[in-house]
Amino acid sequence: KLADIPGGITVSGADLTQKILYEGTPVGKGENGLYHVVKVAIVSAAANNSATTYTVKKGHNFKAGDVIMLAPGGNAYTISSITTNSTDPNADDIKVSTSLGADAAVGAAIYQAAQVGANAGAFKYTPVALVGESYDVVSLSNHVVNAWTIGQVKEANIPAVGPEVKKALKGIVFI
Repeated sequence: KLADIPGGITVSGADLTQKILYEGTPVGKGENGLYHVVKVAIVSAAANNSATTYTVKKGHNFKAGDVIMLAPGGNAYTISSITTNSTDPNADDIKVSTSLGADAAVGAAIYQAAQVGANAGAFKYTPVALVGESYDVVSLSNHVVNAWTIGQVKEANIPAVGPEVKKALKGIVFI
């Protein structure tokens, strides 16, 4: 770590569906001084450009009602359901009513979008930092955490960030 946000940040508990807020989770600033998790999931089974179900690794913070996209500027649609994959218990199937309209290769990232629409995809919260340590999540509570803005991290040790988050976090070097 070379630089962090002095005094830490407060992460909205409403964004969290996992029991742990992991070190390296990307966050963005919202209204009223609260920070929010930049939700990212990694595709674990390829999906074509007409798919409405995307299989992703467990450990994401998505929930039904969130809007997803494959990349900024792409199509963004609402998650209708999330279920555990029938053949892989370590994966979830994220279902949308309308295809995201692009191929999703294994290892690709799915991001939370700000609004629904064709070619309307933009981050709901622009990534500005990574959570500096892991924290246990207390249900219905906001969490005060350490947040890194400049530093070097070993990508294999942190949760999903995806290439678009890496571009936004100019002060973080991923090795």
